Amino acid sequence: MRPRRLRVNRTSGGRLRNRTPFEGNRERINSVTPREELPSEKCGEGTQPRQHHWRRGAVEHYRGQSVMSRRMASTFATIFFMLPPTVCAQQPAMASSSDAPFTINVSVDEVLLHATVQNSKGTPVLGLGESDFQVWEDGVLQPIRHFRHNDIPVTVGLVIDNSGSMSTKRGDVVAASLAFARASNPQDQMFVVNFNEKVWFALPADTPFTDQVSQLERALSRIAANGETALYDAVAAGLEHLKKGNRDKKVLIVISDGGDNASRHKLSEVMASAGQPDVIIYTIGIFDEDDRDRNPGVLKKLAKATGGEAFLPESLQDVVPICERIAHDIRNQYTIAYVPTNKKRDGTYRTIEVKAGGSLTVRTRTGYFAPVDPATATKAINHEAQN
Repeated sequence: MRPRRLRVNRTSGGRLRNRTPFEGNRERINSVTPREELPSEKCGEGTQPRQHHWRRGAVEHYRGQSVMSRRMASTFATIFFMLPPTVCAQQPAMASSSDAPFTINVSVDEVLLHATVQNSKGTPVLGLGESDFQVWEDGVLQPIRHFRHNDIPVTVGLVIDNSGSMSTKRGDVVAASLAFARASNPQDQMFVVNFNEKVWFALPADTPFTDQVSQLERALSRIAANGETALYDAVAAGLEHLKKGNRDKKVLIVISDGGDNASRHKLSEVMASAGQPDVIIYTIGIFDEDDRDRNPGVLKKLAKATGGEAFLPESLQDVVPICERIAHDIRNQYTIAYVPTNKKRDGTYRTIEVKAGGSLTVRTRTGYFAPVDPATATKAINHEAQN
């Protein structure tokens, strides 16, 4: 595959920006399944593109059929759920040129990583170059295709526990959330997911995102903590809402005790969804000594799998500086893309390790599932149709 150049433009304010991640791939996608053949999936203004429309079309292309049965389509969607970060990415909603963020364009065969580098004291390390990094996949060194170190605006969701166990901590949680917002990139798209045994979005229905701290403050301050805990449902809702954002990087910040006693989703389902492209999850565990539902293990698992970090503060006074640290972490990450040397499309899990030499620690996504060859997918679909 021939390397793709990063195409950088400037907005009227002088900010660097690129095309959205999938603009460079649309011609390839449309050559397999023209968009006009899918009238129910056209992306008009104000609508959200469906996540798997081109994957379904790819199967139609390989099988030479125009229509698939529901069972066949369902099987194919299941197979292609296990894709590497850049392959799974859906087309984001288009932003106006005035507020379009810097993005990095990669091909559909590339793996995209967001990496944080720290020294032995846990302090972020800045100013490194591409030659300072090594990327290993399943123990094999990978050539780096793209490298950037920019303050990239993100789509970020604050997932806030409002169950009864959080009632005495509510003020500190709100203060920490606002501290994060003030320390973030002014072009970030933010939203709030509140939850107890129910899950709801705090911003008005006609406002999916905001970059206004005052609006976030109003949204956060109107809630009283009570009820049970549906953590998994809330994280699932946050992950789904991230897809509506048009920033190149997606982040969730979960503030909870990690317990769950009211969700319809299972942890395994949430972990699978957390593997979607470019999602990083940071978690902050706030516990009571006598809280039987506390589960820091869940918070650690969500963070580690996505390249985020789990924080378990000993005091509520530590929550505000932790949120400010997360904001700084997000704004100073390195973006690395590579094309795997293992070309097999076998659906296996590939482990990722990024090194920066010496005593430096690099935190990023721990791995991904390889894509499945279309021929293999077709065989599976045919088998499903015959049974």
